Amino acid sequence: MEVVVTREAFREATRAARVSGARLGLVPTMGSLHEGHLSLLRSAASDCDVVVMSIFVNPLQFSSAEDLERYPSDLERDLNLARACDVGIVFAPSVGEMYPRGEPETRVEPGPLAGIFEGASRPGHFAGVATVVTKLVSLCGPCRAYFGEKDFQQLAVVRRLVEDLDLDASVVASPTIRESDGLAMSSRNRRLEPEDRRAASALYKALRAGQACLANGARESAQVEMTMASVVAAEPRAKLDYAVVVNPLTFAQPTSLVGELRLLIAADVGPIRLIDNLEVHA
Repeated sequence: MEVVVTREAFREATRAARVSGARLGLVPTMGSLHEGHLSLLRSAASDCDVVVMSIFVNPLQFSSAEDLERYPSDLERDLNLARACDVGIVFAPSVGEMYPRGEPETRVEPGPLAGIFEGASRPGHFAGVATVVTKLVSLCGPCRAYFGEKDFQQLAVVRRLVEDLDLDASVVASPTIRESDGLAMSSRNRRLEPEDRRAASALYKALRAGQACLANGARESAQVEMTMASVVAAEPRAKLDYAVVVNPLTFAQPTSLVGELRLLIAADVGPIRLIDNLEVHA
């Protein structure tokens, strides 16, 4: 496994792999790897000749310096996990290497999709995602890029980004990986205190309650959304931000429930913000 820390070395390593005829699978991460990340790495390994992983805690995605500072990091652990998943190239730059002039003056603005739900609650977050993904794909070159459905709105933003800007990547989505109680795996889960960790299962319970509401014949979004909200309201350690039903392509909130839909939920559990989603059909 080749570990590089500069943009030029990363560009050269991926160029050399392509010259040899290899198909590249890019898995962008912020480190603190868990089984969700590993599932992306395994998918990339099954599809591609060389798995390329980035480990970069992107400051542009954080709304506060405190949240950025508290993000968990353990590079040696992440590198050991990457080796076990047959990763070929790891790009682990510093902030100064990625943004040598400080915060970049030029950023990628991802449009209206990035201004709702998570975008409304975390202003600038998706612009940070779009900017760093554009840089990583540009440095990597032609590739398949792997993202998890757990961050479903992010996945949609990246798909739109790649399409609108003609980036030389094909986006591959992988299913959400969950803990035994249904909690979606996330690096933020490590920061949950024991009581908050127990309470965090309310998000998945709320999604399943919304799914059951649909299965029982609900045909109005408000009914499903109130059902989800009531589950979170019953957990005193959780504070709901949103629980909504959306069209999975446009993220519009449908007036009538029919066909494929997506339930989205976000809540603060203790001091930690958690998000989740579930594919449903009506």
